[in-house]
Amino acid sequence: MFSKYKPTWMVDAIYKITPNQLKKLGINAVLTDLDNTLIAWDNPDGTEELLTWILEMKNAGIPVVVVSNNKSSRIKRAVEKFELDYVSRALKPSTRGFKEAQKKLNMKPEELVMVGDQIMTDIRGANAAGIRNILVRPIVDTDGWNTRINRFFERKIMKHLAKKHPDMIWKGGLE
Repeated sequence: MFSKYKPTWMVDAIYKITPNQLKKLGINAVLTDLDNTLIAWDNPDGTEELLTWILEMKNAGIPVVVVSNNKSSRIKRAVEKFELDYVSRALKPSTRGFKEAQKKLNMKPEELVMVGDQIMTDIRGANAAGIRNILVRPIVDTDGWNTRINRFFERKIMKHLAKKHPDMIWKGGLE
């Protein structure tokens, strides 16, 4: 039952994922959650590190698409300066948002990777859609009220998964 929550990889931060690592794995596009994955949930302006990472992806021809449960106006305000495409109201963990992003990119699930900070929504949804995924540590330790509930259950699931899968450890990249 818990296997649907198991991430493909666990990486410290989205910024540690490089175009070379992705290309070696046959990944041609990145789907990413917004809050606490790409930007801090309480700071929509992002960081220099984020700008550098997005530029590296663009220069390597790897599109980045935000797949978020947030409403369109919230996502647009956060990503328009980065010129990123997005899917709003993704309804994660359902596969709806993932399929919409896949259609926008005209790619197969095996060409994509989902990056997110929550196993209850990002990882479970990506697994259901047949998309490899990367669990990252949340950018900040605090969460919006609606995420705090998920974090409680997430800790219990992660403990169970870690016992069954000793290879589930945080790494500094995909290599």
